[in-house]
Amino acid sequence: MTIWLWVGFLGLVLGLLAVDLGLLNRKAHVFSTREALAWTAFWIILALIFNVGVFYLYEHNILGIGATVGHPLTGGEAALRFLTGYLVEKSLSLDNIFVIAMIFAYFQVPAMFQHRVLFWGILGALILRGVMIAAGTALIHRFEWVIHIFGGLLVVTAFKMLVQKQEKIEPDRNPLVRLARRFYPVTAEFEGQRFFTRMNGRRAVTPLFLVLLVVESTDVLFAIDSIPAIFGITTDPFLVFTSNVFAILGLRSLYFVLASIIEKFRYLKLSIVVVLGYIGVKMLVSVYFKIDPLVSLAVVCGVLAVGMAASIIVARRRGEPIFGTALTDELSEMALATLRQVRRAFILVVGSSVVLVGLAMVVLPGPAMVVIPAGIAILATEFVWARRLLKKMKEKGLQLAQTVTGRPQPKGDGESPTEPRK
Repeated sequence: MTIWLWVGFLGLVLGLLAVDLGLLNRKAHVFSTREALAWTAFWIILALIFNVGVFYLYEHNILGIGATVGHPLTGGEAALRFLTGYLVEKSLSLDNIFVIAMIFAYFQVPAMFQHRVLFWGILGALILRGVMIAAGTALIHRFEWVIHIFGGLLVVTAFKMLVQKQEKIEPDRNPLVRLARRFYPVTAEFEGQRFFTRMNGRRAVTPLFLVLLVVESTDVLFAIDSIPAIFGITTDPFLVFTSNVFAILGLRSLYFVLASIIEKFRYLKLSIVVVLGYIGVKMLVSVYFKIDPLVSLAVVCGVLAVGMAASIIVARRRGEPIFGTALTDELSEMALATLRQVRRAFILVVGSSVVLVGLAMVVLPGPAMVVIPAGIAILATEFVWARRLLKKMKEKGLQLAQTVTGRPQPKGDGESPTEPRK
């Protein structure tokens, strides 16, 4: 039954979040650009690996997955729709990053506490979107005409984004913030990374909790746009939910990478408007005309690529670097570090293979006493333990030669042994 796939996926997500908060980021700290880039790459690679799993799940119809839509999806169709949905949700989250940056700036949230707010905000977003996806799936499967309402909503949203010049953040008018202020006193200062504390013997909330409420309520507005958009790609609930989850999980690290430069991509918002408009029209004409999923993927990728490329070209002509020196340096250092790790891995594989071949020659015919040191010599070019082992082997060889010949042998550093005094 597909219920086990749902349980397994939710267990995977909760496990990753537990490791993230409970082990890797237990203490509040400022996220460096390098750390954020590494986490962003991790979530993107994980999503791509999961997409390979989606292919095999649907291709072999494991546990009945794929039979929940009008016709069974093949592995290729499912993987293509997951990837398209993931890209759409990822692009929509870019606008969310700009708004979150404005919220943090408004409340003057210290950088070391921002990760905690994003963690709990995203956890709440996962629950909220899970409920909205379940409700939307039930509506679409029961009333097919609902898909046209979703399509119209996306077209209206795209038009509003086109004419709206700038987002406005007014936390004091936020219903959740006003409700919290009515029931709890609010401390004047941040209490570390705590959301709750005590003030004059009463339970109170900190400004960090108000920030969390504003972030959560803002995500509701973005979910109203993003959930219909993913239904324009596929109505399979498993693909809808998993693509949403992977896009949201990478939002925290992506925020720390792009928060300071997202506003410089001046044409990215226009690209998002075009994507939303395209998906909305696609949903409106879905009864009369079916658009191939590969075409949708090409349109989404093409529009986003054009928007980013146009932003970079215009910025260069105006002499405005999009990527700051710090970010460029971090990317360069990460690239060099990655190359070093690749080199170490290559040497480890080659050297270990040569050593294993030499060990096999101890039993089988072959020059084992030559091949084994050669393998260790390869490893010694990168690993300290191999250099020490090679040095010990050399010393043992010199001692053995001295014992056999009865004469002192030259040292490894090229020096001649000192003649004993007569």
